[in-house]
Formats: sequence, C-alpha cells, structure tokens
Amino acid sequence: VQLQASGGGLVQAGGSLRLSCATSGRTLSSHTMGWFRQSPGKEREFVAGVRVSGGSKYYADSVKGRFTISRDNAKNVNLQMNSLTPEDTGIYYCATTPVWGARGPSDFRSWGQGTQVTVSS
Repeated sequence: VQLQASGGGLVQAGGSLRLSCATSGRTLSSHTMGWFRQSPGKEREFVAGVRVSGGSKYYADSVKGRFTISRDNAKNVNLQMNSLTPEDTGIYYCATTPVWGARGPSDFRSWGQGTQVTVSS
C-alpha cells in the first residue's frame, strides 16, 4: 500500500485544518491506519488511529476531544483538527499497522510523505 498525506498549511491558534491520507493498493481490513506528527528536535509521536474495517478509533491524550480521525468510502483516512495550538505544529504523517492499538512508530509501516502543519500564536 502507498500513502500520501495532504491538507497541511498555516493556521492561527484556535483554528482548524483537515488532513487527508490517500491510500492506493491493497489495505487489509484488519489493519489500522494512523496519523503521527514530528516537530524539529522531537521524536515522531502518535496522534490517532482508526481500524480499516469497523472504524474503531483511538487517540493520543494530547489531541483527544480536539482531533477526529475517520475513514471514508474513497479509502482516504482523514484527520479533522480543531482548536489548534502552536504545540500542534509539525510534519504530519500517515502510516499503517497490523497491530490494533499500536502507538509506536516502529509498529507502523508504509509511511507516506508528510504534510506540514504550522500553528501561529
């Protein structure tokens, strides 16, 4: 499977952005699609995950209640980000894993190119 993230940009604190991860190729229904982000000098951190089949979701505590992950019929995985803060700034990546509930980058594969999100204060 190949993944391509898009939708990043510059937004003021308190604003919203919607990221999209386009998938091509075969994605197993038992797999989970996830979003990660990475800021300069920091490790890549888990943001949210959704099971390909069934739509079960889980989030990092830092984004719970503000971000919503979803999967649409076009096989895209979307991340709606509301109430953004400067701490949400980073490059956002999507990836896939066969491990439900996984949060570590090493559990994920098929990383797509990231999309830059910048939140100004």
